[in-house]
Amino acid sequence: MWPPDPDPDPDPEPAGGSRPGPAVPGLRALLPARAFLCSLKGRLLLAESGLSFITFICYVASSASAFLTAPLLEFLLALYFLFADAMQLNDKWQGLCWPMMDFLRCVTAALIYFAISITAIA
Repeated sequence: MWPPDPDPDPDPEPAGGSRPGPAVPGLRALLPARAFLCSLKGRLLLAESGLSFITFICYVASSASAFLTAPLLEFLLALYFLFADAMQLNDKWQGLCWPMMDFLRCVTAALIYFAISITAIA
């Protein structure tokens, strides 16, 4: 390839072994840090994401599958906030009031879940 590599690798990789060096993170870069998942906020967001996913699966399997958009939307929003907090986007985007956005998301999710559960029962 042009331009030539200024530092060619003098030792080729041995057969059957891998070369020690910096590991490429790949998909692990998208996973939240273990310290965040062990915190109270991380555990709450993880539990909320899990419960939203279970609710979504229950609505898919039930006869009230017309209402499955709300649990799916809540699941995706909970995942977004989980990764936003884990990647510390709240420190990078100072213009947004993150605690208020999280509070409003939880309140609207509770109201929407209440409304669609009453409608699904009726």
